[in-house]
Amino acid sequence: MFDIFHEWGCDLSVGSSGDLALAFGSDAVSQRVVRRLLTNPRGYVWNLDYGGGLAHFVGTPAASSNVEAVVNAQLAMESAIPQDIAPRVSVSVVNAADGYVVADIIYADPFSAQPVALSVTAGRPA
Repeated sequence: MFDIFHEWGCDLSVGSSGDLALAFGSDAVSQRVVRRLLTNPRGYVWNLDYGGGLAHFVGTPAASSNVEAVVNAQLAMESAIPQDIAPRVSVSVVNAADGYVVADIIYADPFSAQPVALSVTAGRPA
């Protein structure tokens, strides 16, 4: 089964045939990770345990280690991320005064085992 191509914060896209665009392979995995991390806990009515809620850290005095722990826990629950090669997570910016959180993630592509770099942002840059 394919996912609909939908980047967080953007409209749906039209595919080459005029239907909704579909996400394949690495694009689908990246979109699933971003969706999981930015969805608020208890915000997905069909699965109340789904979602990392990174936006909850915006505007609060959050430690980088707390954000990293949430991201790692959510990556462990994401079936699209291979767990035999542990993902690497680092929080490059946590700026509560400006309301901005950035988590840099490197995980293994489930199709090629090649590393994939993904940066997930919550809030607005200063």
